[in-house]
Amino acid sequence: MAHPFHLAINVTDLDAARSFYGGLLGAVEGRSTETWVDFDFFGHQLSLHLGTPFATEATGKVGDHMVPMPHFGVVLPLSEWQRVAGRLSASEVDFVIPPSVRFEGEPGEQWTMFFRDPSGNPLELKGFADVDAVFAA
Repeated sequence: MAHPFHLAINVTDLDAARSFYGGLLGAVEGRSTETWVDFDFFGHQLSLHLGTPFATEATGKVGDHMVPMPHFGVVLPLSEWQRVAGRLSASEVDFVIPPSVRFEGEPGEQWTMFFRDPSGNPLELKGFADVDAVFAA
């Protein structure tokens, strides 16, 4: 059984974060104060605190793309990933890498998309037709 992961990061605006994570991504808001807010981020605890977001650079080579490092995200069943990708596309999110498939026909075939939250924090959401294949060699 998987255990929920906890990640705490800085954001510059809690209201913008609420709109993005809660409104656009569908995360359920939990506890909060004037300086932080928790979300149920696809079954994981994401704590957003007011502060300076971490620095990132496009140093991660994945296929033909250079992706922002560090980044965070979640692996979703493909049908849920497709619903989220549709919402993000309809909202005209500025993708670093638009929704696409990589490693097609290979072990670990996955759908992916990279984008940033309103504070510039980079996220990657992956979709797998078979979530049990996440760690396939």
